[in-house]
Amino acid sequence: MAKPTEAEIKAFFAPLFRFVFKGFFIKIGGRKVSANFEAKKQVVEEIKAKIQNSKSVVFVKFNKLTVAEDTELRGEFRKNNVEYKVLKNTLVRRAFNDLGITCFDEDLNGPTSVAFGTDETGAAKVIINANKKYEDKVTVKCAYVEGGKVDAAGVKSLASIPSKDQLYAMLAGALMGVPRALAIALNKVAEKKAQ
Repeated sequence: MAKPTEAEIKAFFAPLFRFVFKGFFIKIGGRKVSANFEAKKQVVEEIKAKIQNSKSVVFVKFNKLTVAEDTELRGEFRKNNVEYKVLKNTLVRRAFNDLGITCFDEDLNGPTSVAFGTDETGAAKVIINANKKYEDKVTVKCAYVEGGKVDAAGVKSLASIPSKDQLYAMLAGALMGVPRALAIALNKVAEKKAQ
């Protein structure tokens, strides 16, 4: 049997390659670009939007969490209005870099998950509580709060601060106490004058 020529091999395999690789490449501006590349660009845009809409972004190192523990941890995040995701470090790094923030490049290594908080303290509280509960399985790497980087010690400090809603409630309670105390004092003065 004669050895097939290169042209015959290409002619034989061309339909197969077109079938297998169909959809993996798309054309942009006359050049082929991976469809996967376009999907990653979309994910980076979504991460950028989450960063911009969040008041805190906490980076968490997780290690050997069981499915039950992870499910419980995600439930705690949901209760505190925190979105918890495991994302590719390169995509998160790209999103921050696109926003002009490069201070997290070294921290985005190894197993990292990201907690997007709607307030400054919610994500930190859940993670610090999880750290206490699961010991070495969940640890804080760092965070992005109010336009700046916060180290792990700073995140622990954030977790000890009451949330804005709690602070407002405390303030309202304090303000309600002043008129009440004044009313009691005036009532006592009136009682003394009546005697």
